[in-house]
Amino acid sequence: MVNEPEHGSFIWNELNTHDPEKAKTFYAETLGWSYETMPMEDGTDYAIIVHGGRRVGGIFALTGPDFEGMPDHWMAYVGVDDVDARLARVEAAGGSIIRPAFDVAGVGRIGVMRDSTGAYLAWMTPRM
Repeated sequence: MVNEPEHGSFIWNELNTHDPEKAKTFYAETLGWSYETMPMEDGTDYAIIVHGGRRVGGIFALTGPDFEGMPDHWMAYVGVDDVDARLARVEAAGGSIIRPAFDVAGVGRIGVMRDSTGAYLAWMTPRM
């Protein structure tokens, strides 16, 4: 990484979930995110994740028969200011720690958690 990512910003990705409202509440409580609503052509809403006045990702509702049985999921990392301190907030907000924070030489400190909807995500405090 050349530049340190802003706390709470996706290094890249989107949450796909069956319960977008529950997910939005969880992330507002743990990371301070807010949201913009973008109506979709199918009548559902797409939540644009906003942090520090910048759009940093999205939340997609897994609705309809195409998504039956599909688990909520993330496929990304979020850069955070202090992974240990952020993970300490997870359980009180309804989530669980999947892998406590650990160091990856030359990369940063990473922890894996499951949010209040059951979706997995890795948080990372990068090393510069």
